[in-house]
Amino acid sequence: MKIGILPLILALFVTLSACGNTISPVTDRNSQLTQGNVQLTLVSGKTTKAEVLEKFGAPNVTTRDGQGFETWTYQRAGQVNQSSSSQASINLLLLGASSNSSGFETSSRMITLIIKFDNNDIVVDFRSRTSDF
Repeated sequence: MKIGILPLILALFVTLSACGNTISPVTDRNSQLTQGNVQLTLVSGKTTKAEVLEKFGAPNVTTRDGQGFETWTYQRAGQVNQSSSSQASINLLLLGASSNSSGFETSSRMITLIIKFDNNDIVVDFRSRTSDF
């Protein structure tokens, strides 16, 4: 059985092009929900619903407000663990002194993002808030 070179090249091209278009996992997109990324990504009257989905993933809640705007709510929580240690020494001729200290601190951060879309799936308004506890 003889196969032409053109179908073989076409099949190879289709296979390789399918591998190049990767979508980041949901957990990676969720981690991009920060105050900085919200300010850099969302522009009222310009940003589309598809761009929001690509950047932040699916919202936690979708509703419609009193004016009929579709409203998406994101809420993400994260925990920050930080440890530190310091060491100081003072050496004098006959006297020596040293000090060691260490600590461990943990805190939680919650970010809430509310986005309203018009009938053309364009961002009309958005609000975000972070809480540390």
